Amino acid sequence: MSDPIETAILNKIASLEPGKSIEPAEVAKTLQPEQWQRMLPKVRAAALALMRQGKLTITKKGKAVDPDDFKGVTRLRQATPEEAALALSRRPPVVDQDDDD
Repeated sequence: MSDPIETAILNKIASLEPGKSIEPAEVAKTLQPEQWQRMLPKVRAAALALMRQGKLTITKKGKAVDPDDFKGVTRLRQATPEEAALALSRRPPVVDQDDDD
């Protein structure tokens, strides 16, 4: 089942022109207009997970951030092919679990 927050983020950035970005608050306001501030940490966490999957890029002052070391005001935009490849290369390798112990 798909996460509704991730779906909302991906739908918002898919509707943007290439190179354009949105604030995480825009997604939070779409999901919970009356109490969007409560939703903001969840939107940021979902955006970080999507960045690590190579599905979007989190930027600060127009430049991609390091997903392991950033804070402050950020924006979300579609990942370029290079950014997606970099994010996927940083993922830990998948190890097959062998049941023959």
